[in-house]
Amino acid sequence: MQGIRAARAAFPDIPHVAVFDTAFHQTLPPAAYTYAIDREVARAIVLRQLTMGPRSRAQLLEKLERRGCPEDVAREVVDRMEEVGLVDDTAFAAELVRSQQAGRGLARRALGHELRRKGVDDETAAAALAGVDADEERARAVELVERRVRTMRGLDRLVQTRRLAGMLARKGYDAETARAVVTDVLDGLPEHARD
Repeated sequence: MQGIRAARAAFPDIPHVAVFDTAFHQTLPPAAYTYAIDREVARAIVLRQLTMGPRSRAQLLEKLERRGCPEDVAREVVDRMEEVGLVDDTAFAAELVRSQQAGRGLARRALGHELRRKGVDDETAAAALAGVDADEERARAVELVERRVRTMRGLDRLVQTRRLAGMLARKGYDAETARAVVTDVLDGLPEHARD
């Protein structure tokens, strides 16, 4: 048993246990024990998740739901974390776009998919993706292809083209960009230079 269920099992309707509510600085009556325990456990779960790395609001709510936290308690805890600035979907989306584009070379389409998967709403995702520059995206595609083509020496041009275009497609680049970048890079290689 983990999370909320474990805490409830540890304090099953024991009227002599006083639970101190740190948010209101008072000792709660027995009827509020379960709610206070739920809230404190939910708070601990959220803080642990945020310690591991930034999370979106939806990811935190999903984690609390999986751990058995009542929905009203989960929303209250995540709302409070948002008020104090520990949860910020706009900053999370901007950082995810920046890091995934720099680290993995993802294009706008793949970044949008990644943001939706992490539970970022469409409006926030669109604002984060607005900062993606098309020229930078193309330059990143060229960099990816140049790095990958080094491992393909000796292969037929058609095989190289297919593999490189597939790699760019998996990273979210559209077919037109992939074709243009792969053609430009392969044309620049000495082994494919036209006599």
